[in-house]
Amino acid sequence: QVQLVESGGGSVPAGGSLRVSCLVSGDTFSTYAMGWFRQAPGKDREFVAAVSWTGDHEYYADSVKGRFTISRDDARNTVYLKMDSLKPEDTAVYTCAAAHRDVAGTYYYSGMYRYWGQGTQVTVSS
Repeated sequence: QVQLVESGGGSVPAGGSLRVSCLVSGDTFSTYAMGWFRQAPGKDREFVAAVSWTGDHEYYADSVKGRFTISRDDARNTVYLKMDSLKPEDTAVYTCAAAHRDVAGTYYYSGMYRYWGQGTQVTVSS
């Protein structure tokens, strides 16, 4: 069973930075594309960023492009989301997700991902 565990959330003032991590276990990490999604109170879950299983393609929501960076370390079975220039509207629970390389689809679509973590809270104060 593939398990995903996030860490690194917290509270920061607007303009600050945070890095959240997602440790994957239970299968060969390098065969999975990885995504980050977020959900704010009262809102639907939304796509944030994704990285291909090969690591050579990255995808970002327009709202975070230029501020967030996704990366993966296959030796550590970990995917990261570095968040800079944080805004209060970035406040949400951030959840990582894994999609096997054999699954066809668009990285922006949550239905493509089979495995999900529990999420980590990120709070940005104004």
